[in-house]
Amino acid sequence: MTAEEWELLCDGCGRCCLVRLEDEESGEVFTTKLACKKLDISKCRCKSYERRHELVPDCIALSPDNIGELSWMPLSCAYRRLAEGRGLAWWHPLVSGNADSVHDAGISVRGWAVCEDSFDSSKYENYIYDYEKHHK
Repeated sequence: MTAEEWELLCDGCGRCCLVRLEDEESGEVFTTKLACKKLDISKCRCKSYERRHELVPDCIALSPDNIGELSWMPLSCAYRRLAEGRGLAWWHPLVSGNADSVHDAGISVRGWAVCEDSFDSSKYENYIYDYEKHHK
């Protein structure tokens, strides 16, 4: 798969751009409803994609080599689905032919995530959000 083909797999949900917290004792990872300051929540796209790793040092570069190790990636993520041998979901833009299908299906962070810049980082645990529980 070429780098361009890999990039096209992104469904544009923005869920990998949510702030995550790790319990230092258990190693458990919790996802918040707070989005990276570089995520344009209405478009679910990075505002500084080409420079994201420079501007946000915690931003992880997804690759075929590491996707299987990122257990916190959403179950709906196209990269994860393919790594697990599942196909693309019906709402994935490459399947539906519609870039908005991920939003129409309620998979994206559009409409419920908020920018982390508006919140005190010492209180991030107050924004832990169980997507699966709230979006059935």
